[in-house]
Amino acid sequence: MQTPEQIIIGELQRLILMQAQEIKLLKARITDLERKVEQNSTRKNSNNSSVPPSKDENRPPRTSSLREKSDRKVGGQPGHEGKTLEMSEDPDEVIEHRACFCPECGNNLTNQSFELFGIRQVIDIPMIKQIVKEHRVYRCTCTCGKLVESEFPVGVDSPVRYGKNIEALIGYLSIRQYVPFKRLQEMLHDLFAIPISEGGLHCLLNRLASKGVDAYEMIRQRVLNSNVIGTDETGMKVDGKKYWFWTWQNKSATFIAASTNRGTATINENMSGISQDAVLVHDCWKAHFQTPVNKHQLCTAHLERETKYLEERYKVAWPVRFRIMLLEAERLKKHFTPVDYFYPNHTRNHLERELDNLLSEPLEPNHKELITFQKRIIKYRDHVFTFLYHPEVPPDNNGSERAIRNVKVKQKISGQFKVFNAAENFAILRSIIDTAIKNGQKVLPALNVIADYKCD
Repeated sequence: MQTPEQIIIGELQRLILMQAQEIKLLKARITDLERKVEQNSTRKNSNNSSVPPSKDENRPPRTSSLREKSDRKVGGQPGHEGKTLEMSEDPDEVIEHRACFCPECGNNLTNQSFELFGIRQVIDIPMIKQIVKEHRVYRCTCTCGKLVESEFPVGVDSPVRYGKNIEALIGYLSIRQYVPFKRLQEMLHDLFAIPISEGGLHCLLNRLASKGVDAYEMIRQRVLNSNVIGTDETGMKVDGKKYWFWTWQNKSATFIAASTNRGTATINENMSGISQDAVLVHDCWKAHFQTPVNKHQLCTAHLERETKYLEERYKVAWPVRFRIMLLEAERLKKHFTPVDYFYPNHTRNHLERELDNLLSEPLEPNHKELITFQKRIIKYRDHVFTFLYHPEVPPDNNGSERAIRNVKVKQKISGQFKVFNAAENFAILRSIIDTAIKNGQKVLPALNVIADYKCD
C-alpha cells in the first residue's frame, strides 16, 4: 500500500507529464501560427507571382513594379506621327452659302459675282435603317412543254432571314467588343430598328461560327507548322461549372480552343501533328511538357514575379541573384545579331555557369517555398535559356497571355457562358479575329468574308 507521500509524488509526476505534453502541443501551435503570420505578411499578388490582377486585394505600389525605367519621356516619342481631323478632298455633299442682300444698304445681291473665301466640313453619318431585299422566283412553260422554274440564291433558304452583314455585325459586337446579349439586343433595336431575340442572336453566332470552321482549321495548321509556338490556358465558367480555354499562337496566327479539362487530353486533341523541332514557350504548367516537342522555353516574366515574391517572403539574396541573371540574359538577347546565336558567346557561358551555381547552392531548410522553386528549376534547367540559342524564341510568354486575356475580358463584361457550344463559338470567331488583327486586317471586313462564305 502506497504512503501519502508516494501518492502525492505520483500525482505530481502525472501532472508534470501532462504539462510537458501540453507545452509541446503549444510550441507546435505557436510555430504554425508564426509561419502563417509570416506568410500573410508577404501575400502573393499580380506583381510578385502569377496571381491575376483581378485577385489583388489592393493594387501593388508602383515602386514594386518589375518594369525597369527607361530614358524616354512620357508621351509621344520622336518620329511618332500625330493624327488630326483632316478635310476630305471629295465631300459627299456641298452646301453653298451666299448672302441675299447687303446688311448695310439693303441692296439685292442675287446677281452679283461671289468669291469663295472659306470652307468648313462637318463629318456625320446618315440615319441607319435596315434594308429588306425580296427575292422572287418565277416559272414558265417552254414551247417543248417543259416547266422551267428559277431557284433562290444560295443562303436564301427560308421565307425570312437576317443577312450576312447583320450576321458579321453581331459577331463583331459580341466577340470583338464583348457586348452582352441584353445590350446587343437593345443596340440592334435602337440603332438599326432590328427586332431580334436572344435566341436569334445565338442562332446567328452559331451560323457565323459554322462558316468559320475551315478558316479555324487553317489557323490551327499555321500554328502547328511554325517553329516557335506560345501557349497558355485559363479557366472559364459554363453554366456554373469550371471549364478551360487554351491558346496556341505565333506571330501571325492565334488558335483558341474551348475545353473541358486542363490536361494532356486537350493538347492531344488540338496539337496532333505538331513538329518535334518546334520550341514551345509557356509558363511551366506541367501539362505543356507532355506536348511532343523537344524544346521548351519557360516564361522568364513568370520566374521574375516568383522570385520577387520569394525575396519579399524570406529576405535572402538567392531570388534576387536569380532575377538579375534573367534580366541580364534578356538584355543580352536584345544585343544579339543573328550570327551570335550559333557561335560561342562569353556572356552567355557566364550566365549558364551562374545558373548552375544557383541551382547547386544549398538553401536554408526552413525556406520551403524557395527550395521548391529551386527544385523545379533544376528539373527544367535546360529550358531556362532556350531563347539565347534561337533567334525567334522570346524570353517570355506575353504573346500567349495577351491571346488568352480576351477570354477573361469577355467573362468580366458578359458573365459566364450558358452552354459549351457558345464557348466553342467564341473560340472559333476569336481565333479568326485575333489572326486578322495580327495580319493587319480590319476585323469587321474579315468577319464579312466569313459571313459571305457559302456553306454546303
